[in-house]
Amino acid sequence: MTTRLEHAFVKASKLPRNEQDALADWLLAELESERRWDELFANSQDVLSKLAAEALAEHRSGQTRELDPEKM
Repeated sequence: MTTRLEHAFVKASKLPRNEQDALADWLLAELESERRWDELFANSQDVLSKLAAEALAEHRSGQTRELDPEKM
């Protein structure tokens, strides 16, 4: 554990019990969300590669145009 994380846990341990539980619930949910996102992203490489190839082919064939944020 890093010193910074340990410091955060020491400070959190001084909070009231309900706030500690709320912080723990939030942190666990964030960690699970990151795990799910990493898993989904890792399993989508084939799809992303196909989409990238399609986008490059469209660009090379002149089917795309430059995005102008001023015209949005």
